[in-house]
Amino acid sequence: MAQLFFILGSLSGGLAVALGAFGVHALKARLTPDHLTTFETGVRYEMYHALAMLAVAVEITRAPASGLLSAAGWLFVAGTLLFSGSLYLLSFTHKRWLGALTPFGGLAFIVGWSCLALSALGS
Repeated sequence: MAQLFFILGSLSGGLAVALGAFGVHALKARLTPDHLTTFETGVRYEMYHALAMLAVAVEITRAPASGLLSAAGWLFVAGTLLFSGSLYLLSFTHKRWLGALTPFGGLAFIVGWSCLALSALGS
């Protein structure tokens, strides 16, 4: 499980860097300032949670049987897909209904961080 979260975190971090560069260089002239800000928020949160997935991977090596750590990792993955993914799609498609998905991603992030904290209390 540690290896999986390390790989997912690494790929997500690399994707965040690539999307951030894409946003600055290719999207600046194509998106409104509001949509560019929305896109950049998705990139920023993806990077934060890529690092969180790496932290989960490291911690799982210390406590491999921790269900809370695994839950945290999967919640960070789900949160990235829902939160950042919905913001990316919203930026490109301008379909406002996609914004309804974003809070579910935010909730996944919050619960993931709570699981991470609870796992530390149990160790």
